[in-house]
Amino acid sequence: MKMRTMKSEQLLMVFADSPQGGQSEETPVLTGEESTRLHKTSDKEFKDFMAATADQGQLMERITSEINLQVALTKVVQNKGAPGVDGQSVKDVEQDHETLVPQLRRELLAGTYQPGDVRRVWLPKPGGGQRGLGIPNVIDRWVQQAVLQVLEPIFDPTFHDGSHGFRRGRGAQTAIAQARTHLQEGLTTIVDIDLAKFFDRVNHQRLMGKLAEKIPDKRVLVLIGRMLRARVVMPDGTSVATDEGTPQGGPLSPLLSNVVLNELDWELEWRGLRFVRYADDCNIFVASPRAGLRVMERISQFLERRLRLTINTEKSAVRKPHQVHFLGFRFSRNREKGWLVYLSHKAKDRIKDRLKEMTPRTWGQSLETCLKGINTYIQGWGAYFRICDEEGTRSWKAIDAHVRRRIRAIAIRQQKRPRFLFRHLVRNGASQGPAAKTAWSSRGFWHKSARFGTHEAYGLGWFKDHLKSLIGEWAKHNLPAFPAASEPQLIFAF
Repeated sequence: MKMRTMKSEQLLMVFADSPQGGQSEETPVLTGEESTRLHKTSDKEFKDFMAATADQGQLMERITSEINLQVALTKVVQNKGAPGVDGQSVKDVEQDHETLVPQLRRELLAGTYQPGDVRRVWLPKPGGGQRGLGIPNVIDRWVQQAVLQVLEPIFDPTFHDGSHGFRRGRGAQTAIAQARTHLQEGLTTIVDIDLAKFFDRVNHQRLMGKLAEKIPDKRVLVLIGRMLRARVVMPDGTSVATDEGTPQGGPLSPLLSNVVLNELDWELEWRGLRFVRYADDCNIFVASPRAGLRVMERISQFLERRLRLTINTEKSAVRKPHQVHFLGFRFSRNREKGWLVYLSHKAKDRIKDRLKEMTPRTWGQSLETCLKGINTYIQGWGAYFRICDEEGTRSWKAIDAHVRRRIRAIAIRQQKRPRFLFRHLVRNGASQGPAAKTAWSSRGFWHKSARFGTHEAYGLGWFKDHLKSLIGEWAKHNLPAFPAASEPQLIFAF
């Protein structure tokens, strides 16, 4: 069904809550046609509706508006994610959304909605240790997203410009750009602060107090309080009560973390300090190591006494720029160009390991499936690290070349017999002589992947049409035209 364009006034007529602030005797239910049309509502229509209702009714009425709930569900579906404790999948909730929307509205408006338990999972951190994630039920993620869409425009304008995590129009790239600006200003000592188990130690009472300053609707505060106090089900099945923290994994958690740390941001501003913060990672830029030690001591005291948070002493220190790995980036000084942005050593090791995992010697699926997975990964990786300077991308060519060789090795291994490999290489453009030498070579497939016959069949032209490259994705964001790739020396073994 083709969606008809709806103006703001039409949306108000169909979806707006009653003048009694949601206290009408009967909750309106959408027809099948209206529900389908609403599920396809565009971002522009949603923004028009939210702008038109900005000063109408109370916050809970805006949260429970039909269009807000449907846009929230669409985002939860797009984000996918694992089921929570109740076992319901995103697909299950999506299929039942026509029934669930009026039910959710009734419970939220009446104050009877009770969030379910949160499923705890542990994920390994790149630098060692584990990160605990709390996975709410899909319906709870839906409600959290609906709350987020209404509260974010209220709180985001109050956040400091030095805060870049989980904010619209900001991210790792804007954080790194601002950090480089501070370095160019001569603030070349960095107070690198990492908060210990921040998401697990947020003080509920203090957080709720900050929320109450901007949220006049007590029903919304009660709902958020219930979300914070939801019990956590551990991997062994035990259920644990929650009296502090805002577990990572729910859509609302990032906003709540920024509300908590916004007080730190403005304290740093009041002290006249330059800083960049992304979630619980904060870099403060000062002129000398002596000033850095003084700032570290005083900010540690502020965090412990005011916010009741603790600094991770193992990861936090006063450092020089080249010693800091922030959000996967590092800095290096160039005499002519000043401070340049490079990929951090840890991030480079992670991408090499990941690409190696994605091209195993035992790959049993089609070559197209392998290429599709790599292309998706490289495209996202290139978009994230696009802010790196050209001087920092030189080693990426070697990684690209090695990935190409691994792809060639997979292609060769899939041809079980020499005559099959010979025909395959010739069919893909190799000359018969080099193809025969490759096919009937007594060496293994890794050796064969570097032979001339293989390069004729799977040359740079073939890869240009089938495989994205790290350096190519960076160039797409930074250069108007980029030369063809070359084959530098390989850097790690198969």
